[in-house]
Amino acid sequence: MAYTVKELFYTLQGEGGQAGRAAVFLRFAGCNLWSGREEDRAGAACRFCDTDFVGGSRYGDAETLARAAAALWPGGGHPLAVCTGGEPGLQLDAALVDALHGQGFEIAVESNGTVALPPGLDWICVSPKAGTRLAVTAGEELKLVWPQDGIAPETFLRLPFRHFFLQPRDGAAGARDACVEYCLTHPGWRLSLQTHKILGIA
Repeated sequence: MAYTVKELFYTLQGEGGQAGRAAVFLRFAGCNLWSGREEDRAGAACRFCDTDFVGGSRYGDAETLARAAAALWPGGGHPLAVCTGGEPGLQLDAALVDALHGQGFEIAVESNGTVALPPGLDWICVSPKAGTRLAVTAGEELKLVWPQDGIAPETFLRLPFRHFFLQPRDGAAGARDACVEYCLTHPGWRLSLQTHKILGIA
């Protein structure tokens, strides 16, 4: 299978349960909740995405992409590959999981949770979007960008995730204060900030 990747880069994970950890990011092109074109945003299932995932480079097979990711790792430590998008579940498959593991990577995925993910992933982060149905209902972290109209944090605590994060939604008035207050009054939740934006890194 061929893969279309918008960006392949090395940086620090900026948010969630692995914030601050060095990682190679595989940002896949395409999403099932928004085309990525501004003219389609108003009618999209997800209207607040802050990521450019349109276009990119094509990799002919899993081994080629895994080798390209491995070439970015500086050596030492515990290599981490973060598969994100767009929606990585549209392209990520067992062959790529095996190839990344073969290069020594621990594999994390950041998904909207609406499409099934391949087995063998080491860290699953699901970020639910209002009006969608979750196909992935368990993992290491559930990260809710909040507030979102029509979605309430308390509806997710029954799901078998290890960590629950609230992350203030960019551009939403009072979002940071609302998330802080919610985490204080509902201590099953933890606050996630986009530290890469605060620090001005990729």
